[in-house]
Amino acid sequence: MADSLERVTRSLVDPVLRVDYLRDAMQAADVAELAVALDALCARAEQAEEAAREVLLSVVDALNAPSSVELVQRLREQAVGASHLSLERLVRNPLGRAQGAAEAKVVDPREERVPDYGRGRSLTLGERKSLARRPDRSMMDRLFTDPHPDVIRGLLRNPKVTEDDVVRLAARRPGRAEILAEVARSPKWVHRARVRLSLLLNPSTPLELALPITGLLVRQELRLVIEATHVHDGVRALCLEHLERRPPTEHEEEERTLQ
Repeated sequence: MADSLERVTRSLVDPVLRVDYLRDAMQAADVAELAVALDALCARAEQAEEAAREVLLSVVDALNAPSSVELVQRLREQAVGASHLSLERLVRNPLGRAQGAAEAKVVDPREERVPDYGRGRSLTLGERKSLARRPDRSMMDRLFTDPHPDVIRGLLRNPKVTEDDVVRLAARRPGRAEILAEVARSPKWVHRARVRLSLLLNPSTPLELALPITGLLVRQELRLVIEATHVHDGVRALCLEHLERRPPTEHEEEERTLQ
């Protein structure tokens, strides 16, 4: 099953189609068989197999979708019960294994101050969502400070938004968990290495979304997260586990040989 998931996913070019296919395929599969397949896929990705890492990107997207909450819990149970260690690292329970920093407080966006959009009055949520869809760079800075996740979701789909914009949003502190969740659930942006790293370095990123992303990091990125002083203890611990399983790069092998 792992080979089939890998083959079909890689045959689809569009990231959204990949996620849709995987979400449907995983929901329809027998959970025990799916657990075996995902464990094998994760193990290959941990060994830096490029095809597996490519597919794992979309697997993480599919599992991070709100509709996959129940499936993720069933996969956790399978991973623990059958000792699927690579899968367990992908679906680790943040409440059960991650200790350290306090959970980010969720604030009702309706209670937050809406930025001044220069209209002489407070804009409705519908008006702000409409502005987020327009290719107007002059309005972007204000939109990125809007407290409502629906506005940010629309903004992330705007073709005028750049990677630098999203990196700044993901790195902002103090961060808002529901805003960072929108970034983490956006296939267009979470597939960018700089965006992933910014999410993981931000202690306000929800753990249930941050932990699976750690499996997508390369050795240098894992070290950056491990050495950062402000990341969640659970994120750092999982990055250490992944680093232990990543094969050394050619440069590291050369240095080891010279030593």
